Amino acid sequence: MTTFTEGPRTAEFLISEAEHFRSRDVGTIDATGGALEAGTVLGKVALGAATAAAKGGNTGNATISAVTRGPGAKVGVYSVDFTAATKFDVTDPDGFRIKSGTTGIAYADDLGFTITAGATPMVAGDGFNITVAAGSNKFKRHDPAAVDGSQVEAAILFEAIGAVEDERTVISRAAAVKSSKLIYAAGANDAQKAKTKAALDARGIVVR
Repeated sequence: MTTFTEGPRTAEFLISEAEHFRSRDVGTIDATGGALEAGTVLGKVALGAATAAAKGGNTGNATISAVTRGPGAKVGVYSVDFTAATKFDVTDPDGFRIKSGTTGIAYADDLGFTITAGATPMVAGDGFNITVAAGSNKFKRHDPAAVDGSQVEAAILFEAIGAVEDERTVISRAAAVKSSKLIYAAGANDAQKAKTKAALDARGIVVR
C-alpha cells in the first residue's frame, strides 16, 4: 500500500490575524531552489550587486577588486576617500563614516573589497565610489548567512509553492502564529529559532 504524507496546510501556522486581512501581503516568492511549505519563514532580497568605479580626477592609479556586500550593506553609493597614499576612509550612503582602511589589506565592514596600489601613488582626495543596487524585493526562504537582505526575517509564507517563482500570499504583520508550525531556516538550532522569533515579534508577528 502506498503511504501519502500530508504537508502543512495553508495557513495552518496562523492563530489570529488583523481584521480586513491587514496582516497579509502578496509578493513574488523565489522558490526556484526548492518547493516551500506554508509556514516557511521568509526573507526579502533587498540588495543587488555592488560595483565600484574610480572617482574622476584621481591622481593615483590604484585599483579596487573583490567587491562584495557585507550583512550590513545599504542600497546607495559608498564613498572611499583617500587621506594619504595608502590610507582611506569609507562613508556610507547616509553620510556616516564607517571603518577606515589601508591599501593591500582586505577591507571588511558593510562592504568587502581590496584596494591595490598602482605605479602612481594615490593622494588625499582620490578615491572610488561603490554602488550597491536595489534588490528584486522578492521573497525567498530566510537564510541567516545571506548578504542580500534575505538574512532578515520579513514574512511567513501563507500557502505552499512549488519549485518556481510566482506570487503568493504572506503574513507580514499584526498576527499570532504557532512556533511548532513554522519552518525555520535550514539547519536552524534553538538559538537561531529564538532570534527569528524575536525578529518576527519586532514586526508585530507574535510567535507562541
